Amino acid sequence: MKIKFTYLTRYTMWLLMIMLTSISQLTYAQTKINVKGIVKDVSGNILPGATIKVAGTAQATVTDVNGVFKIEVNDGATLNISFVSMVTKTVQVNKDHALINIVLEDKDKQLNEVVVVGYGTQKRSDVTGSVVSVPKARLSQLPVTNVLQALEGAVAGVSVTTTSSVPGSSPSAIVRGQNSINAGTGPYVVVDGIPLSKTGGSLNDINPNDIASMEILKDASAVAIYGTNGSNGVILITTKRGTSGKPVIRYNAYAGVENIAHILEPRDPASYIQKYADYMSQTGQKQTSPVPNSSELPNYQAGRTIDWVKAVTQQGVMQDHNLSISGGNPDVKYFVSGDYMKQKGVIQGYQYNRISIRSNLDVNVTDFLTVGTSAFFTNNNYDGGRANLLFATAMSPYGNKYNADGTYAIYPMNPELLYTNPLLGLVTDQVNRSINLNGNAYAELKFGGILKGLKYRVNAGYSYLPTRIDSYSGRLANTPLGYATATSSETNSYTIENLLYYNKDIGKHHFDLTGLYSAQRRRYFISSFAGSGYVNDLLSFNNIGAGATISALNIPGTSVSGTYSDRYALNSQMGRINYSYNSRYLFTFTARRDGSSVFGANTTKYGWFPSAALGWNISQEDFLKSSTVINSLKLRASYGKTGNEAISVYQTITTDGAVKSPFNGVGVTGIQASNLGNPNLHWETTVGTNIGVDYSLFNNRISGSVDAYSTRTSGLLLQRSLPLITGYSRILDNIGKVANKGIEVTLTTRNITGSDFRWESNIVYAINRNKIVDLYGDGKDDLGNRWFIGQPINVIYDYKMTGVWQTGEDASKQDPGAKPGDLKFADTNGDGKITADDRVIQGQTAPKWTGGLTNTFHYKQFNLSVFIQTAQGQMRNNADLNYADESGRRNTPAEIGYWTPTNGNNSFQALSYTNTRGYGYPRDASYTRIKDVTFSYVVPQKLLDKAHLASLTFYASGRNLYTFTKWIGWDPEQTFYTRGTSNSSANQQAYASDWTNNYPVTRTFVLGVNISLK
Repeated sequence: MKIKFTYLTRYTMWLLMIMLTSISQLTYAQTKINVKGIVKDVSGNILPGATIKVAGTAQATVTDVNGVFKIEVNDGATLNISFVSMVTKTVQVNKDHALINIVLEDKDKQLNEVVVVGYGTQKRSDVTGSVVSVPKARLSQLPVTNVLQALEGAVAGVSVTTTSSVPGSSPSAIVRGQNSINAGTGPYVVVDGIPLSKTGGSLNDINPNDIASMEILKDASAVAIYGTNGSNGVILITTKRGTSGKPVIRYNAYAGVENIAHILEPRDPASYIQKYADYMSQTGQKQTSPVPNSSELPNYQAGRTIDWVKAVTQQGVMQDHNLSISGGNPDVKYFVSGDYMKQKGVIQGYQYNRISIRSNLDVNVTDFLTVGTSAFFTNNNYDGGRANLLFATAMSPYGNKYNADGTYAIYPMNPELLYTNPLLGLVTDQVNRSINLNGNAYAELKFGGILKGLKYRVNAGYSYLPTRIDSYSGRLANTPLGYATATSSETNSYTIENLLYYNKDIGKHHFDLTGLYSAQRRRYFISSFAGSGYVNDLLSFNNIGAGATISALNIPGTSVSGTYSDRYALNSQMGRINYSYNSRYLFTFTARRDGSSVFGANTTKYGWFPSAALGWNISQEDFLKSSTVINSLKLRASYGKTGNEAISVYQTITTDGAVKSPFNGVGVTGIQASNLGNPNLHWETTVGTNIGVDYSLFNNRISGSVDAYSTRTSGLLLQRSLPLITGYSRILDNIGKVANKGIEVTLTTRNITGSDFRWESNIVYAINRNKIVDLYGDGKDDLGNRWFIGQPINVIYDYKMTGVWQTGEDASKQDPGAKPGDLKFADTNGDGKITADDRVIQGQTAPKWTGGLTNTFHYKQFNLSVFIQTAQGQMRNNADLNYADESGRRNTPAEIGYWTPTNGNNSFQALSYTNTRGYGYPRDASYTRIKDVTFSYVVPQKLLDKAHLASLTFYASGRNLYTFTKWIGWDPEQTFYTRGTSNSSANQQAYASDWTNNYPVTRTFVLGVNISLK
């Protein structure tokens, strides 16, 4: 009976509520309207998960994955639109507001956004180290093949240099100055928690379209968590992952053209003829022909000329197509993408082709167990023979491009044999490919009950990188007997990380603990062989054994030929404590212990790398909470130690190399001393201090950060000289010291914040002072390597040019042998003559300061971004001014003049000058560049609904638009090699840096579209 009464009571109450609701609706009946809108931030990014609430009621909804919402409300209702870390916006709607666009402004964006800090994330307000997030706008709508290209000049304290624009080439990056002399100085790269560095892979393997966020760790506190890998800074990349909701299909594409940003034009035919006449006159030779070589004369007489730069160049074209699908439900989320990128270079034969596929998966197996994977496949292709730009600039305009039979003339200026046809590379066979197959997986276990806040995570990653570089040069390429090479390598790497997290709040006290035990392994194998003496060119490199002579090629960096293999291992343990009180007082302590297989038998192979940091959110104090000027203000200070292995495997052990010698008429293989190992070698150790401030002022109209740092690296690995009686001339030892200090400034201003028009500016500035503190422990400089105590690592040490010796000037006392037209140098030591002792330090090759300015304008659906980059205070040797004794044998740039008795030029030498002193022609290489300009249009949502699209953006972008500089040459940033020179460290790269691969800086224009389907 009791049960029946309970049910009757419930039913009566429900009926009463329904009746009251109906009466209320009848009494207050109003017109209902359907409102639809899209919510975005000030940069035009959609905001999924934004809350739309009807004021005065409990009615609410949220935006979907495309930032779109739909809600039925009373005519005249007020909507409150809110989103995490955004300022809530209030909008009153009526029947005329069937479709609305909502733009939410940031609220304390700099301090409330979540950033990746290494083995975890933190609110920026809780970060105590120097961590900078790359602006997301730099990661989209820019035509870059490598994400580092988008960072150039855009992040304070990160110096990105593009020394080569060869398609598929990678820029170099240095964080806060050069910490080592001989070791690598590039930052450590981690993708989705698993290292990419030291696996053989590069950022070329990561599709920029797949990147969700990118953080750079700069100070000792931030990077110490990576121990031996952190001394040069750390780049953390997080790729996109799925979100709950229906599948979202996105297609992003761009296509455009490239051309040479600045052409160092060779002399035209008339100027070339005059140059030869002047050269013959200056060298006292009798001129019997208007041209230097007999093969040029028929063309000269017939008036036939050729533009060799035009002959080797072409219209560059690049395109990229990216298709992705993401979605899921609360338990399973996925992101899958595919990308095809193709770039045809501006020099014939140069091309880069990349195909990449990525799959990210996250699965909540239970309430306490989450598993996931991150896998990608990248295929890089650099195939093709290449034209030679240096030879093209050297060719006579009266040279012969073809033979009578239509093949390329080997020597266009015959009988001049110094320069071959710049197009010969196009008739060679070149295969250059690499693959990166990478798979990562994780499992995360959350504990409950008395262990609430404890979490265990295991990360496992494996990568397989095979490469193939094959080539063949035959008869048509000036190799009469044929020459083939075949080089293949593979790198297998794996990483296993065990992580333990514990979070606990006790009142206003917050504790965040992290523990790590990890192991990394890598195995590398390479084989390289060559053959020559082939009966014909039909088989190319496909049957090297058919050659008359087969040889094993030397493996770069070793004393081994033919085949080589090595193994590398690293074991690590790490602990980190983050503590905060009321988000006001912050403390971080980190200690990492690394053990590396590269170190000697007399060491423990392990090193400790501790760090500590403090933070104070001053704006949380009572005396600032009510401030109308200061929205947020935080002070940071850190101190810590990091390491650098600085050497490769097996350099601590003594090794011998194989050598073949004739003995009794028979070739015998023996051994000879190769490398004297040092079993006492240990880490290069960097100790650093950082002080910083983060701020936001005037209702967040002005925000930014300022950091000052100082680092000191000791135990530098340098080659110490030994008495030759030992059988060795040198040995590696931990003996050097260098120091870096600098200031970094980031400033963001919201200049105009109107409803239709907005204007924001972002300024970055960084100054770095690098110096050598000690070299070999004796306080002496190393003139041979141009290392000077108290000076930057890389300096220009050379004669100081003061002009050109003119007719009538007496050089006999100061510079005996100098004649009019020779370069004039300063007698810096005052001994009355020019000797090697007159060389002085004239500057440094690294910029003294760098900066960037980005202005972004928004007008309704239109957006315009202009980025200007600058690098100042750097000096470089200018190879375009140095032609040694070749000035009379080749064409020279029209932009570079020369001395004659009549013009009295005081800037350029005579054509007869041979540069016997090896002067490097140092010049100021400072520049300011309009780096990129992007104009975009976001199609209004009301138009997209008709086409059943979620979002659509069109954009046009240009890069390297114009450079302001005093530099005479192709570009002040690019390295241009003279004939026969190279950067040996890059010889095995697809974009090898040597004189056969000189490549100009390119200017790029693209049109792009980003589409999201419903």
